[in-house]
Amino acid sequence: MSTAAWYQLLADAVLVVHTGVVAFVVFGLVIIVIGNLARWRWVNNLWFRLCHLAAIAFVVAASCLGLVCPLTDLEMWLRRQTGQTAYAGSFIQYWLQRILYYEAPAWVFTTVYTAFGLLVLASWFLFPPRRRRDAA
Repeated sequence: MSTAAWYQLLADAVLVVHTGVVAFVVFGLVIIVIGNLARWRWVNNLWFRLCHLAAIAFVVAASCLGLVCPLTDLEMWLRRQTGQTAYAGSFIQYWLQRILYYEAPAWVFTTVYTAFGLLVLASWFLFPPRRRRDAA
């Protein structure tokens, strides 16, 4: 396998991981709300909730500071190593990027990320996480 092919494979893997993180943040909140309404105890697991809160807090902080996501930077660097221009490539890359990336001014993303972060924070008060001792 050529060096360029390895970089392509790594770039696609980073894109898959990035999409997974986005899905965790977005669907995590949906699962927390639905799970609490359905009385699923596991959705209030402290570690799950801390990971979820940390993920959206990172996104909001990076956005407010005007930083590009490190996963995006890594993916773009890997793609440049193959000689590709941004977002031209494999089947996986094509479809995941259509789902993950949008064109809009930076303030739009900062506003959306911050609003979503506030929803996640509100879920902590509406549906507080529980440690194992609290589960009973």
